[in-house]
Amino acid sequence: MIARSDVVGSLLRPPELLAARADYEAGRLGAAAFKAAEDRAVDAAVAQQEAAGLDVVTDGEMRRLSFQSQLAEAVSGFGDWDVDAFLWGDWQSDAVGDHSLERPHNLGVVDKLERKRHLSVEEFVYLRSRTTRIAKVTLPSPSLYANFWSPELSTGAYPTFDGFLTDVADILRDEVAELARLGATYIQLDAPHYPLLLDRRTAAYYEGRGWTVESWLARGIELDNAVMAGAPGVTFGFHLCRGNQGSRWLVEGSYESIARPIFQGIAAERLLLEYDDERSGDFEPLRHIPDDKTVVLGLVTTKTPDLEDPDALVARIEEASAFVTRDRLAISPQCGFGTSVLGNALTIDQQAAKLKLVGEVAGRAWG
Repeated sequence: MIARSDVVGSLLRPPELLAARADYEAGRLGAAAFKAAEDRAVDAAVAQQEAAGLDVVTDGEMRRLSFQSQLAEAVSGFGDWDVDAFLWGDWQSDAVGDHSLERPHNLGVVDKLERKRHLSVEEFVYLRSRTTRIAKVTLPSPSLYANFWSPELSTGAYPTFDGFLTDVADILRDEVAELARLGATYIQLDAPHYPLLLDRRTAAYYEGRGWTVESWLARGIELDNAVMAGAPGVTFGFHLCRGNQGSRWLVEGSYESIARPIFQGIAAERLLLEYDDERSGDFEPLRHIPDDKTVVLGLVTTKTPDLEDPDALVARIEEASAFVTRDRLAISPQCGFGTSVLGNALTIDQQAAKLKLVGEVAGRAWG
């Protein structure tokens, strides 16, 4: 698959959709009317990406609370949870200020997982009917759901942490198989939790569950590869970032300490890497990229409305080509614009300008 301009996944939810969701959750709006509001939001998201000239489009994740919420929504066993299950952490930003949210005390899987419906099939089928571009579907990396296993709440259903993650991976593998059967050609796993290992507190969280950083990475990648196995005709993407919520971030630091095991171990063909500012470090870790993978450089930030200089972006692509040949590079935003319904501190028009910049720079860099 050749695609020089990509998009990570989520886009800002329009105010009309947010209002419809509030009315639906309050019982003031029926399911059919809410579904129609979601459809309209997806249509607008597709139109915006196409107008920007992007090779790849998503549905903007308009039907989700969070980029990873569709698993908990489609599968029973997760107990009581709300959007805070995906928002907790110590978030940082010079622009909008820091914000901390504690892990919900009642967060934890409480029963064996059982799928109620498919996670993303509806999203893909609708998206496919609305575009002729490459239609991408995003799914969470299985080990991203590690924070749903609790020693206090989960051992009755899953005596071991690994047993829970194995079941999550099985559900995601079945989802990939169904998406492939329906004609999906581009599926992305989102794995922002791996760069979080750059923070000592995150490493300690996993060590408290019996995993070293090395063993955790190895097992996580093994589960990721199991999800992607056996789907001929599908190109897989793999997205890494350092947290993105409300224009804030969680950690900073170079990929260097985790680059070799991830870049060389993951079976995905396209690596979508956050590289929008100095927090991500330099391009030196790209020397670990195997020759059969494409690197999608996340050079355009989704955290602020300020537009990057297109000449500077072209120069950064040239800089990265010292480590990965230009024919194996592409460009995208650094992450989603709305990784949850909260969204980043931009307007939809500013988002459109960012997407257009991605398309324009791709045209300049690759023709």
